[in-house]
Amino acid sequence: MTFISEILLALFLLAALRLAGASRLKHCIAVTACQGTVTALYPLFVHNWAEFSHDTNMQMILLALLTLGVKGFLLPALLVRAMHTAQVKRELEPLVSYPVSILLVVLFACGAFTLCVKYPVAPAGTSVLAAPSALIAIFTGLFIIVARKKAITQSIGFLFFENGITLFGACMKLEYGFLVEFGILLDVFVLVFVMGIAVFHISREFEHIDADRLHLLGDTMEPAKQGETAK
Repeated sequence: MTFISEILLALFLLAALRLAGASRLKHCIAVTACQGTVTALYPLFVHNWAEFSHDTNMQMILLALLTLGVKGFLLPALLVRAMHTAQVKRELEPLVSYPVSILLVVLFACGAFTLCVKYPVAPAGTSVLAAPSALIAIFTGLFIIVARKKAITQSIGFLFFENGITLFGACMKLEYGFLVEFGILLDVFVLVFVMGIAVFHISREFEHIDADRLHLLGDTMEPAKQGETAK
């Protein structure tokens, strides 16, 4: 099981690099779905089944299935639907170019590994990749939110950020994990649902869904229209 958990963490790291260099939204959503699947499966391979009661083990399985259904299938499906509704396929003009984005994620990885080696926070028996992988996902998610213009891509960044928090909680073996993760799942579901509605209305009213141009919206009339109204 340790070998499988290491593979899952390696996939978790590769997902961050792939997201940083992907311009097609379909690929970004697929990467997010894969990372969500890894997030759901990882606790099952590090959980000590013999140490806990039957009820606790059943809660772990239920949480994994719920996480898999929401992060691996439901939320990506909502993002795909929002993408088709908005009729957008690529992030053409990111605020930070894709080669620079990949370089920054690599620097995030170096910083995360250095920090976790210097200040170990994971309990004994936890993989050395767990905490750095979680921090890299958190940093990458925040970076995507800031460095991309499309509202859908920013939603993907938020999902990456939340996956990092979930993995960090799993590797720290925090108490009350079931209730905490269930609450986070509900928050993420509501956020993506609301974002999908916002993307739909923005794409219906305007020719773009660039979040950085929303500050141009206002309730004032154009000078010409104001003059016509005065007449």
